[in-house]
Amino acid sequence: MLIQTLSVTAAAVWGKVWPILFAILFFGVIIALHEFGHFLTAKLFKIQVNEYSIGMGPAILKKKKGETLYAWRLFPIGGYVAMEGEDEASDNPRAFNNQKAWKRFIVVAAGATVNILLGLLLVCVMLGADKEMPSRTVSDVSAAMLSEENGVRAGDVILRINNTRVVSARDLYYDLYRDEDGVFDIVLKRDGKKLTLTDLPVSYSAEEGYCDFVVGYRKTTVLNLLPGAVSETASMTKLVWLSLIDMIRGKYGLNELSGPVGTIGIVAETASDAVKGANYSMIIFILAFITVNIGIVNLLPLPALDGGRLLFILIEMIVRKPVPKKFEAWVHAAGFVLLIGLMILITFNDIVNLIKK
Repeated sequence: MLIQTLSVTAAAVWGKVWPILFAILFFGVIIALHEFGHFLTAKLFKIQVNEYSIGMGPAILKKKKGETLYAWRLFPIGGYVAMEGEDEASDNPRAFNNQKAWKRFIVVAAGATVNILLGLLLVCVMLGADKEMPSRTVSDVSAAMLSEENGVRAGDVILRINNTRVVSARDLYYDLYRDEDGVFDIVLKRDGKKLTLTDLPVSYSAEEGYCDFVVGYRKTTVLNLLPGAVSETASMTKLVWLSLIDMIRGKYGLNELSGPVGTIGIVAETASDAVKGANYSMIIFILAFITVNIGIVNLLPLPALDGGRLLFILIEMIVRKPVPKKFEAWVHAAGFVLLIGLMILITFNDIVNLIKK
């Protein structure tokens, strides 16, 4: 009896622990691949890489091969590639600071690019696992709904909503969701011709979502899998940008943002639900969306992020003169402090939300 009780308890504990370990492992993979993008392009351009490190804090494992120290560090909250001449001037001809601007631009952009490509790969897996994928083609219109009376018909392909291009079905529903007055201008294609409908009301219910019309599915084939995955990834990218714009406009409050703790919780919960329901599409979508999100956010022109470094390189390429190193270092240092402060605030908010649950 005691053994049976201990076995049940161990199973219950493991059921809580493994999703968290899975989420942490996934973030470790995202970070490792992001840094590998920097590492690989630096090596291709023969830039001296002093260290390739996954994690932060004390090194658990480390090995030096050639000129590069490879390290696995204690805390799985980051990682870095340390290149010669990256943060300070170096006379080494292979130093980062002595490379042409276009080479430095590629090296800095490579991390986020790898994240987005990983997201594309995950979307390919998600779509390839199903026999059908969502389309932008209207499959059904309720006879009682206003949209049919105003001209939407089954077979129409939705192209734009309120001057925003629609690239996927998910994109379509997000464009409808973020609208505030329930009235839309819709551009669609019917029989090969474009048609614009203005001031079109579309009703919404919390239980069913936007229900005046629904889009259908198309058969998944070898030929349309990659284009479909590209459209879905582009939709994720657009969603990230629109969410950031909405956040700046004040549509979302600080308590609606998630940092590492909150995101790990979301991934863990989704992974657990996916295994229980034997439905893995949602967890793959969440993983794809997170890695695309990380890639896009890293490209924002903010100090301390890759996008901030890209901005300085871009300025150098335009004016043909590098920005003074001291000024750039000061900007990145100030940005780093602000970024850490924001992360602490968001992490505190994540912990409070976890406690409330």
